[in-house]
Amino acid sequence: MSGRVRVGTVDELGPGERTIVEIDGEAVGVLNVEGDYYAIQNTCEHMGGPVCSGRVQGKLVAEFVEPGKRPEEDFSDDKTIACPWHGWEYELETGEHIGDDSISLETYDVVVEDGVVYVE
Repeated sequence: MSGRVRVGTVDELGPGERTIVEIDGEAVGVLNVEGDYYAIQNTCEHMGGPVCSGRVQGKLVAEFVEPGKRPEEDFSDDKTIACPWHGWEYELETGEHIGDDSISLETYDVVVEDGVVYVE
């Protein structure tokens, strides 16, 4: 990677906001999710869809109580993003596909310095 890429100010990328930057010819989405910043490859591994324009939510987790009973489901604090084309879902922190950890998107470190957001 070619060092640090300026994304914008924290005011320009407030909670719930997202933007796309180019890093070494690759489109990378930078998202502010509840005050936490994430940077992830914007090209879905399935069919190349724009992952970073998809839905962000907590990761769905389930616990099987006993055979024949419906699992108890809840959303964790771990955030995921789903490609809007076909719903392939990835963990924002690691880029791993939900359900198949052999598939993943590139993730990048995000740094905030003096009110400016950078991807490293």
